Amino acid sequence: MRLSKPTSLLVCLALLIAATPAITAQQPRADVDGRINALLAQMTLEEKLGQLQQLDGEANGNFRPEHRDLIRRGLLGSTLNVRGAQKVNELQRIAMEQSRLKIPVLFAFDVIHGYRTVFPVPLGEASSWDRAAVERAASVAAAETAAAGVRWTFAPMVDIARDARWGRIVEGAGEDPYLGSVMARARVRGFQGSDYSAPDRIVACAKHWVAYGAAEAGRDYNTTDISETSLREVYFPPFKAAIDAGVGTFMSAFNDLNGVPTSANPFTLTKVLRDEWKFDGIVVSDYESVRELINHRVVADEAGAAGAALTAGVDMEMVSRLYHKHGAQLLKEGKLTQATIDEAVRRILRTKFRLGLFEKPYADEARERASLLSREHLAAAREIAARSMVLLKNERAVLPLNKNLKSLAVVGPLADDPKAPLGSWTGDGRAQDTVTLLAGIKAKLSPQARVVHVKGVAIEGRGVTGNYDAAPINASNAGGTNVASAAATEATRLATTPVPEGGIAEAVSAARATDVTIIAVGETAEMSGEAASRASLDLPSKQLELIQAIHAIGKPYAVVLMNGRPLTINWAAENSPAILETWFAGTQAGHAIADVLFGDVNPGGKLPVTFPRHIGQVPIYYNQKSTGRPPTDQKYTSKYLDVPVTPLYPFGFGLSYTQFRLSDMQLSDKTIKPDGQLTASVEVANTGQRAGDEVVQLYIRDVASSVTRPVKELKGFERVTLSPGEKRRVRFTLTPEHLGFYNREMRFIVEPGAFKVFAGTNSVDGLEASFEVVEK
Repeated sequence: MRLSKPTSLLVCLALLIAATPAITAQQPRADVDGRINALLAQMTLEEKLGQLQQLDGEANGNFRPEHRDLIRRGLLGSTLNVRGAQKVNELQRIAMEQSRLKIPVLFAFDVIHGYRTVFPVPLGEASSWDRAAVERAASVAAAETAAAGVRWTFAPMVDIARDARWGRIVEGAGEDPYLGSVMARARVRGFQGSDYSAPDRIVACAKHWVAYGAAEAGRDYNTTDISETSLREVYFPPFKAAIDAGVGTFMSAFNDLNGVPTSANPFTLTKVLRDEWKFDGIVVSDYESVRELINHRVVADEAGAAGAALTAGVDMEMVSRLYHKHGAQLLKEGKLTQATIDEAVRRILRTKFRLGLFEKPYADEARERASLLSREHLAAAREIAARSMVLLKNERAVLPLNKNLKSLAVVGPLADDPKAPLGSWTGDGRAQDTVTLLAGIKAKLSPQARVVHVKGVAIEGRGVTGNYDAAPINASNAGGTNVASAAATEATRLATTPVPEGGIAEAVSAARATDVTIIAVGETAEMSGEAASRASLDLPSKQLELIQAIHAIGKPYAVVLMNGRPLTINWAAENSPAILETWFAGTQAGHAIADVLFGDVNPGGKLPVTFPRHIGQVPIYYNQKSTGRPPTDQKYTSKYLDVPVTPLYPFGFGLSYTQFRLSDMQLSDKTIKPDGQLTASVEVANTGQRAGDEVVQLYIRDVASSVTRPVKELKGFERVTLSPGEKRRVRFTLTPEHLGFYNREMRFIVEPGAFKVFAGTNSVDGLEASFEVVEK
């Protein structure tokens, strides 16, 4: 049979693709581009625009009926939320067997901190200060996700966030660009491995590009106005770290930045990302952020939004359909070039080739069954959750608890809540798989122990509450605002006040009748995450009243926090004997929390974000500028009249069941050249009676520079495990990368001058040394 010319070309193309060796993320770019060029030469404009389209499936993971026809016609390049090997394979077979060019579909899903096995929320993972643990969590998530047929996750979120009102602070690594960069690299490596075409790996997505975490007033989707200096020194570094780790894709953000929406911003999307950083992967819009350019009022209509976003550098449009609807007309009118469309298609095809989708497009249903919630994955979730917990207070050695307790009360609205520990963005995680705190405690104790559970209070509505006069911790050092006496008065009042009726009264009765009480309080899962900004950081509803009522009894108790942001827990910090920050700890939350409460795990986590005393301090972060009038007890200095300027708990803070001491800080040199480096080292010793972990942290201060610099900057850390009496010397290398900054001309330089170096166990306390950078 004689073939027509178009048919002959298609047959040749199919033979070329079939005969070409599988392409991976590690193969030379020329090999990939040759196959892409062969496809581009055959694609119609409609098919090209189809590759730029991503549509969502249903919440339960099913695809929509229209997806079949769109894929068959080559008009759908990617889906989000469609998941499960069987569902994915059904659509993929249409693409590979019934579409003209046999281009596979790229299936995507928000796998933020686990797929079916849910790990701690990213803010919790960052609290581990453990690169390997964070990478391992992402690796497990990748294995389960890939097994379910999804090969693209919209993670990691690497936005720096310094305003706890912003609900999505839970999705990142906190306030510091260095810690954020370390965690970005770890999570990209975990998701992608060394080659994301491997069957247990997926391609990662650095989001949200960029400055989304700096939304004014902490209100999600709000505007941002940030200098280029701050962008390059605070908000860009975690994204650059993701690129250095090989991240395959980026996501543009919702916010406008300095007057230009980030989903149509040529400076960030092209000048920085493509020209400076040489990124050649996909940039996908956030959910309908292309259409939302109309709401930003930088374009008048849908066609204008499509043209602005695609020209600026957004390759794939999520959910809204403006590229496909208006692309041909924009091209005809000269408002969009063929080269722009082709380059966007090229980036999408490049990612599909690097994933190996052309050669291995289908998911393995047997692998899916074996992977999800496997024993190995659950063990990893439990271990990493325990490593993420931060001991904020432990007076009179209330913790760890004795496993031989005869009776224990577990109270609070979150004590037996299976949904809250999963947090927001739970992947395909399910509440029925969650080990609650109550279940974890029961599993830890003998069957003869009496465990009494009382909810006590409910977290109602959106959790609006107010207790703005609560006493802050260390109030006696409060620069003229001494509220310690007020706290004592409040404690006396509570001791003589009748116990509240209802649930709190029942909780008090349970506490009176048992040896120790655990109070589980915090936020519900819905109070954290996207579109979950809060104007108050207090414990919602009547949870503080519950704590105060238990406290008034005078018996031992510990507060367990479950939350996705720093909270203003001043009264508890001043009065409660023990506080354990557990964040939203995931599927194995109950077991992991119980492991820490009963001492099977010695807590070693540290805060990746500052806890304020009052909402009025926000945004608050350790690496602030000095100002011309640093805060003192003098009137005309930078402080507040009604609360201390210091935080409730500083960045990097966290206690242990043992004690550590740092000593003998040494620098390898007293002077170095601008292109030189030096080693800082310090000895850490476990002076207590238990084995435990300490996170040794290294900070620097540029004493005088041509532009103002932070009072301290984290430049290194190491989590070490020491037995009682054991010592170890921890070493850090400081290079020009750590010492430099962007000057007034936006050039990265290392200026001659004096530097101070601090080694500590948090961002406030520590040892100090100094050196000088001298001219060559």
